[in-house]
Amino acid sequence: MGEIARPHCLVFDSGMGGLTVVEALQRLGFQGTISYAADTGFFPYGDKPDDVLAARIVAFAEAVCARAKPDIFVIACNTASTIALELVRERLSIPIVGTVPAIKPAAEHTKSQTIGILATPGTLRRSYTDALIDDFATDCRVLRYGSVVLVELAERFAAGLDVPDVEIEAELNALLHQPGGGDIDTVVLACTHFPLLRPRLEALAPEGVRFIDSGEAIARRTLSLLDQKPSKNKDQAALGHVYLSSQPTEERPHRLSEVTRRLGFQSVLQLEID
Repeated sequence: MGEIARPHCLVFDSGMGGLTVVEALQRLGFQGTISYAADTGFFPYGDKPDDVLAARIVAFAEAVCARAKPDIFVIACNTASTIALELVRERLSIPIVGTVPAIKPAAEHTKSQTIGILATPGTLRRSYTDALIDDFATDCRVLRYGSVVLVELAERFAAGLDVPDVEIEAELNALLHQPGGGDIDTVVLACTHFPLLRPRLEALAPEGVRFIDSGEAIARRTLSLLDQKPSKNKDQAALGHVYLSSQPTEERPHRLSEVTRRLGFQSVLQLEID
């Protein structure tokens, strides 16, 4: 793909998790406009059946890209990527960047040869994740824990709501307190929501445990496809619109609307999904 002057990048997730990828794009000096899309009407993805999810993700991707008209589409969600990346590529004619759990760098970094994976249950049960372990971590002991609770905690924390340490620690300990968990020195945050909690997780984890995610790798791949090079100028990206697939309710207010406005995104637009 040739260079596009001031390209339009659309970052997609089920909720707020993809904002960690937006931050990585800004940090690497992306030159263009970044818009954001979240399938809030179907959140969270991690506990839905595969066939239902696949159909929904394809429908959402087609609808939001028809509306936003991006030059590149970033699926900033491990669950969506592991189940529907190729399906979406079949339907869209623009470059698409998926999200891969950072198992390879974790296996390269670990000194104890024991790594942990924090993900949603959907990501953990997919053969794609098993294949990454088989390809890059065969000499490691890999311990896993799937959490939907941590997704909700990350959204609450990002919205500025109170999230007690005990709630985060309970999810982290479910991974670290497995047999052999005391040897974990590297944890893969295999959900884009989880880096929102990185400072809290680092503070609660035993000394020497490192957390790794895919945010920077996704951003670098996006820049590469657009023939851009990373830059230290963080102010080159303009923030566009936000597209959401549900109306706020009293039971579930749109925390994402508030967060994206605070970050500097433009108007929040409603997206209809057939």
